[in-house]
Amino acid sequence: MRYSKQREAIRTYMEGRHDHPTADSVYAAVREELPNISLGTVYRNLMQLVDAGELQVVNTGDNISRFDPTTTEHAHFQCHECGRVFDVDGPVLRDLTSLTKDSCGEIDSYALCFTGICNECLAKNPALNHSVN
Repeated sequence: MRYSKQREAIRTYMEGRHDHPTADSVYAAVREELPNISLGTVYRNLMQLVDAGELQVVNTGDNISRFDPTTTEHAHFQCHECGRVFDVDGPVLRDLTSLTKDSCGEIDSYALCFTGICNECLAKNPALNHSVN
């Protein structure tokens, strides 16, 4: 992949992010530095970074592609109150992969997104908490 000023600005913006921005969000941020950049250019460069293995696309079921610089296998959680997307990792995912290995086969990739209400939204509005603990 050849160097481009636009791609480098997008790469720099995405480094270390944990908020899973959309192409529109990346466009708005990068446009401050490169006012002549188009949304199409941002989207094409994001997809090139995905193809190069530097980003992954997160599909949360809302038909909006989000982008994640964490490319190791992990799941996501989307809050249906505020819309934020969080990374999920832990023993549950490891347990699922060992469970399927015994019953179905070996998982080599997965796309898993949980939905619910995030802790911040629950703290703001305890009436949203419907969990049975």
